[in-house]
This record gives sequence, C-alpha cells and structure tokens, in this order.
Amino acid sequence: MNRPAAVEISYDCMRFLITHNPTNSTLNKFTEELKKFGVNTLVRVCEATYDKAPVEKEGIQVLVSKSN
Repeated sequence: MNRPAAVEISYDCMRFLITHNPTNSTLNKFTEELKKFGVNTLVRVCEATYDKAPVEKEGIQVLVSKSN
C-alpha cells in the first residue's frame, strides 16, 4: 500500500510533521523518516498500530493524546 508523503508545517518556532500511521512492519522506515526531519517528540492522535518501544529506543519520546 502506498502511503502519502510526510508534510512539515511550521508555526512560530514550532515544527509539526504530519505522517501516516505506521505498522510494526513499516516501523523501521517510519523511524528513519522521523530522524531525517529531526523529530524528538511523537504524539499519537489515532489508534496505536505499532509498538512504541523501538521508536523510543531511537531517542524519540512517544506521547499519546487523551482522546485515545
């Protein structure tokens, strides 16, 4: 399945990266993309479809929105 490309949005001194929801099988590529954009905090705003431990192992903090 083809996924849309990540979209970066800047607002004042903040940067947001809007991405698809990865699966465990696409997590390595997803994490590489996060690192390419310099992501240090990931906020889950949809249902979890992957294990967050490998992402956190790469030094990226994973937060879960209260609506999940």
